[in-house]
Amino acid sequence: MPQSSSPHALSHLSALHQPNKAKKLIESIADSNGSFYTDTCDFNFSGCCNSKKPFWKHQLHKTATKAKARMMMNPGNNKDDGEVSGQVGHRLYLGMDFGTSGARFVLIDKQGTIQAQGKREYPLLYMSEETMDWVSSWKMTLFSLLEDVPVSLRPLIASISIDGTSATTMIIDSTTGEPLWRPFLYNESCPDALPIVKSIAPANHTVCSGSSTLCKLVSWWNSDDSNKEHALLLHQADWLLWLLHGKLGISDYNNALKVGYDPEHDSYPSWLLSQPYSRVLPSVKAPGASIGYLQEDIRTQFGFPKDCVVCTGTTDSIAAFLAARATQPGKAVTSLGSTLAIKLLSTSRIEDARFGVYSHRLDDKWLVGGASNTGGAVLRQIFTDEQLEKLSEQINPMEASPLDYYPLHAVGERFPVADPKMVPRLQPRPESDVEYLHGILESIARIEAKAYSLLKDMGATQADEVFTAGGGAKNRTWAKIRERVLGLPVSRAIQTEAAYGAALLALKGAQRDIDIP
Repeated sequence: MPQSSSPHALSHLSALHQPNKAKKLIESIADSNGSFYTDTCDFNFSGCCNSKKPFWKHQLHKTATKAKARMMMNPGNNKDDGEVSGQVGHRLYLGMDFGTSGARFVLIDKQGTIQAQGKREYPLLYMSEETMDWVSSWKMTLFSLLEDVPVSLRPLIASISIDGTSATTMIIDSTTGEPLWRPFLYNESCPDALPIVKSIAPANHTVCSGSSTLCKLVSWWNSDDSNKEHALLLHQADWLLWLLHGKLGISDYNNALKVGYDPEHDSYPSWLLSQPYSRVLPSVKAPGASIGYLQEDIRTQFGFPKDCVVCTGTTDSIAAFLAARATQPGKAVTSLGSTLAIKLLSTSRIEDARFGVYSHRLDDKWLVGGASNTGGAVLRQIFTDEQLEKLSEQINPMEASPLDYYPLHAVGERFPVADPKMVPRLQPRPESDVEYLHGILESIARIEAKAYSLLKDMGATQADEVFTAGGGAKNRTWAKIRERVLGLPVSRAIQTEAAYGAALLALKGAQRDIDIP
């Protein structure tokens, strides 16, 4: 995979040799002013790519069909889009979230007030007819987000942090930063490596999952016959941050957890260090630790200050938890998206790969997490959004439903029941759609309650308050059902965007003593 080692040069895009995809690419990343970001290429639609002038901004003399960037510049009281607060005069903190389908930025002040935010979808770049060039797409999106930050606010930015999808793994050249292999995405599984990993890791360790970073590393190590002397493992967030600070080989202990790093002892365990591939592992810092100043060429290009610090990042799910600002043991966040994911701040560390339960370190506490396959995807199979809204209004949330379901989108459950053969249970269906929806919502609430109970039985701090994120957080009837079933206060998290959590991490990093070698 060709990739320039320069943070300012995007690699040659083979998609541009495909006229239809090239046209779609330009349309998809063009902004409303008709400008777009590209490499050293000028395009025509006859199927060729002509080198023309050095990278940064080229002007498109055609009207873009779509604008994929949405900007909101918000003062402290979140006025209409397009305004920038005239009161901003102090330092600001930039967080970026690289999710599964796109990326966001949030810019906050010291009080946590959002000053600007925006998002970009990943441009569709292809290495071949079927293979997505994720590396170039992420890189292009990173610099597009930097360009989207309001020019007037850039000189105030004190620090930057980025979160990325957990276990998205990159093998790069340690001397150039150039990828040596296509990235392993967060949801990819490497079953070929799992028996090997299980043979060296402790029983039920977090790495004992086919989608763990370590399984991806082992799979690459055993399948690639090339010279591994200069190979280096980085996670998605690590690599994106490197583009900004220029120091290769640095990760954080949240991202490094699934490669086997032990955050409790702040080191890689001996069983991992004894393996031949341990030499490709990155050094590890705490999330939000200062790495270095923003590289001069980027700083001058965008107008960032000389003292702008780049800090280590975290995973997207942890950043989303940080956004809720649940800072005390017993505080929990339930994410009601396509699936049901829970995270609980605990004084004790809990690990059990059978249930997919693991703990991330958050300073001197532990963020215990697990995810069930139940959730909103099941509801979308049965009801439209309009039906969900109207039917929910007719449910009495203070009355328990007698219906007992286990709503799943497909066969298999992982948490709080570890049963890959569990079949969905959505029968019997009553004649009333109101009763049916009530039964499903209540059943999902019971699964959530069982999940928190299981974490307590495993030794985690007992939950005493639950904040809700995700699309399901909007359903007030469901919130009342869950509050009754859980026996705990349930409220909607004010902030749920992972980019906001990354911005808080940048703020935290700026407040620490800056230690840049």
